[in-house]
Amino acid sequence: MITTVIFDVGNVLVDFDWEGFIHRMFPGREELIAELDVAVWGSGRWDRLDAGDDPEEVFASIIAYSPSHEKELRKVFANVGQTLRKREATPTWLKDLKSRGYRLLYLSNYSHYVMNCNPDVLDFLPLMDGGIFSCDVKLIKPDQRIYEALAEKYSLKPSECVFIDDLERNVKAGRDFGFQAIQFGTLQQTQRDLEALLQEA
Repeated sequence: MITTVIFDVGNVLVDFDWEGFIHRMFPGREELIAELDVAVWGSGRWDRLDAGDDPEEVFASIIAYSPSHEKELRKVFANVGQTLRKREATPTWLKDLKSRGYRLLYLSNYSHYVMNCNPDVLDFLPLMDGGIFSCDVKLIKPDQRIYEALAEKYSLKPSECVFIDDLERNVKAGRDFGFQAIQFGTLQQTQRDLEALLQEA
């Protein structure tokens, strides 16, 4: 019997559009964009934000990798909240599941810095029963310890939980922990897959 649905946030409950953001910020500058992509995302530098590291230390490490683009990188840091947008369907989806008696939790790689850049995008959180942001426990998916932390905090029985994430590695880690799991592709596909699991139970 499924009692709990666990959601990732970015690209599940909200849109996270790095590509659109970086291309709007530097239109037509493909070489620069490629270099910024590597500086920001290479070698896990940005992941350190999600893991709760000090933002200025993280930004310094990114700039040190690509010092010739410090001006552009600081522009990215200052505006990164624009990567996130609300999804109109999210409140309706959550309210429907809540009305049917399911406990709703979040488990998301998310930083305090990005949270503060665009807090309104998380306005659905009051509809949920709790959860864990990676920055608060200094662990990031797919580390098994973050799944363990969620299960311990909410006394979860993994076999009674469905975990939804857009990244295959995180879905696999959730399954390895014992959750039933769905990889988010589209809202329609995910809702269909979720309903199939709920009906089986």
